[in-house]
Amino acid sequence: MIPNVLSIAGSDPSGGAGIQADLKTFSALGCYGMAAITALTAQNTRGVTGVHMPPAAFVAEQIEAVFADITVAAVKIGMLGDAEIVMAVAECLARHNPPAIVLDPVLVATSGDSLGAPGVVEAMRTHLFPLATLITPNVPEAARLADMAEAQDVAGLEGLAARLHEMGARAVLVKGGHLQGEMAEDVLFDGQALVHFSAPRIATRHTHGTGCTLSSAIAAHLARGMSLADAIRASKAYLGGALEAADMLNVGDGQGHGPVHHFRWLWA
Repeated sequence: MIPNVLSIAGSDPSGGAGIQADLKTFSALGCYGMAAITALTAQNTRGVTGVHMPPAAFVAEQIEAVFADITVAAVKIGMLGDAEIVMAVAECLARHNPPAIVLDPVLVATSGDSLGAPGVVEAMRTHLFPLATLITPNVPEAARLADMAEAQDVAGLEGLAARLHEMGARAVLVKGGHLQGEMAEDVLFDGQALVHFSAPRIATRHTHGTGCTLSSAIAAHLARGMSLADAIRASKAYLGGALEAADMLNVGDGQGHGPVHHFRWLWA
């Protein structure tokens, strides 16, 4: 049976990130994708120029409509623009208790634009950390969530992961893409063991939506029954292929960060 996966995230009209990237990822990995929109953004490959957020009650109404009618195998959470929306999402998910929840704490876009209002960080720690199967911050996001300096090496990634677990996260994948070196290093900590994931760094400017894509892929693989570590490995392999093939796309004017190729294996 094809699993149903729900994205609770913001919209990217240029199609590279947010719910558009999530739905492409779910589809590419054999899942039926659904979306509850938490924000409308005006953005393209060069950056974000505007954000409009619906009322928290309407975000909750979208989520409730899905759960009232459809069996949800996994949930991916992306951009949550204010604390009220964070709390509304947490209340819905606590009530319905889906089998897997992947929280990608989107606080900064690839372009560097801030996407999180004051109060979001504390609300995530309090209301979403205890619910999430996994959180997937990059280095700047992990540092902001943990109130620590940004990691400069793998030991720093381990420290951030341990600190976020202490703050209530059940499992933490700190993504080391912002570090230097030929290999991209990520660190998973679940309170029991540290697991390292290494992959060759791919030289490309087409990195728009990489965080959204990875977290969505993990949610899809969890929905299909993989263990957490195996879901991360499979998702990193999927993202690597999408990055390698990104130059096949003609999206953007070359001044910003283009999207990855979500359908590399499906399109000739």
